Amino acid sequence: MKKYLKDLLIMYLLLFFCSCQAEVKRPDVQIIPQPASMTNMEGTFSISSQTKILINSENPEMHKVTSYLCNRLENFYQIKSKVTFSGAAEKKSIFIKLNTGLAIPKEAYNLSVTPKGIILQASSASGLFYGIQSLLQLMPPIQQKLSEVVVPSVEIMDAPRFAWRGLHLDVGRHFMPKEFILKYLDYMAIHKFNTFHWHLTEDQGWRIEIKKYPKLTEVGSVRKETLVGHYGSKIYDGVQVGGFYTQEEVKEVVAYAADRFITVVPEIEMPGHSLGALAAYPELGCTGGPYDVATTWGVFDDVYCAGKEETYAFLQDVLAEVIPLFPGEYFHIGGDECPKTRWQKCPLCKQKMKDEGLKSEHELQSYFVQRMEKFLNENGKKLIGWDEILEGGLAPNAAVMSWRGEKGGIAAAKEHHFVVMTPGDFCYLDHYQADPKNEPLAIGGFLPLKKVYGYEPVPAELTEAESKYVLGAQGNVWTEYMKSPEQVEYMVYPRAAALAEVVWSPKSSRDFDNFKSRLGRLTKLYDILGITYCKTELK
Repeated sequence: MKKYLKDLLIMYLLLFFCSCQAEVKRPDVQIIPQPASMTNMEGTFSISSQTKILINSENPEMHKVTSYLCNRLENFYQIKSKVTFSGAAEKKSIFIKLNTGLAIPKEAYNLSVTPKGIILQASSASGLFYGIQSLLQLMPPIQQKLSEVVVPSVEIMDAPRFAWRGLHLDVGRHFMPKEFILKYLDYMAIHKFNTFHWHLTEDQGWRIEIKKYPKLTEVGSVRKETLVGHYGSKIYDGVQVGGFYTQEEVKEVVAYAADRFITVVPEIEMPGHSLGALAAYPELGCTGGPYDVATTWGVFDDVYCAGKEETYAFLQDVLAEVIPLFPGEYFHIGGDECPKTRWQKCPLCKQKMKDEGLKSEHELQSYFVQRMEKFLNENGKKLIGWDEILEGGLAPNAAVMSWRGEKGGIAAAKEHHFVVMTPGDFCYLDHYQADPKNEPLAIGGFLPLKKVYGYEPVPAELTEAESKYVLGAQGNVWTEYMKSPEQVEYMVYPRAAALAEVVWSPKSSRDFDNFKSRLGRLTKLYDILGITYCKTELK
């Protein structure tokens, strides 16, 4: 009997030891966003300083991909790697293959990890970059010196569902330093976001240098104080704040984003949300001012005068300086929340309506937007604006961001205009994500992680042909109640991870419980990176 118990104990110990060994040798595969197709296989591959990283192309874009991988291996595991050119994979190597003849979408990739080595191939460098992101998520979420990094064997064939996978950041209400913007882009890259919507001008501050109009930053970027608490509190902090980005800093941000295959879409607000500019150049308003940079939140009656030719000349001058800084396809002109109060009383606006045969102030705004669109088109850009640009008639080639629900996006898609879906109920990351009693002060609303994850960007009202005009979706981050980078991070993560899966992964594969189980591994990476994030729904 004693011998039987002894043998039984030995057997259990061996089973326990083997299971522990298996766990070490075969890490879990937990990738966010979930790949389109993934097959787990037996075995692992170990990466060490002796592992060759091979590339088959000397395309300059390949340097972005390999540099990112090498930097991560060194910074996380102190594994130094060397990149060499090779026409084919070698045993026990990482072969990164740019295959322009591969019949897969631009941002798609195929990743194969076996005990013999790793092969990553795509038809574009951006596809390879997203494959690198998945490969890195197969590695242990730790930061310590390792002799080798064990990666589980897996076959992945992956492609994003949508072309526009965006995150927005408002720096008008609260300025965020350039260093944080670079971090913001790093975090986006990890989640395979590819569009950064940079909201640069507001009633509360103009944040980009315009050399022809220096008062925009000398005056328009500074407010004397800021409202404390919610709108209407009438309590102010008495602290002057400001901040703006030089054009050189903007170039640095755009280049940094490009290295991560992220396109930066600038937003210069017009015709509303323009007190920052009017404070600097009051002649651009209907009344002539004086105006102050706003110290509270909300919507203000004072906007650019649509009846003055000087307004259009000024904005074209501004755009002429900003356009060369941003090589992307789209340029955002805002167009939202523009009261018509001043226009209704302004003799010049009335005359402009008469001259142009416009029947309402809404048509006057459409006229304003169409003039801006023509200038943008002449300079190689496409206009995109908030869904209010639909009012009075949509500019001929404009794209629409649908934020007041989905109605605007549906209307635009039915008119065969491209649409980015960003309805407040699902995509506004400034809303509370948990019980307000236990959360930092926010603007209001309630948008928990599960609701973000459950969003479907293609409305059921659209036909199959119309749904092709939905470019994707975007999370918006308005900073009235976010004074610091830490507050921004807390409001964005992990909800941005949920949105990342919405815009990347197949609709059929979405499962919130499964997502949450994978999120635990990703948040370990957040901890290493020092991201401040909400843990309420992770418990």
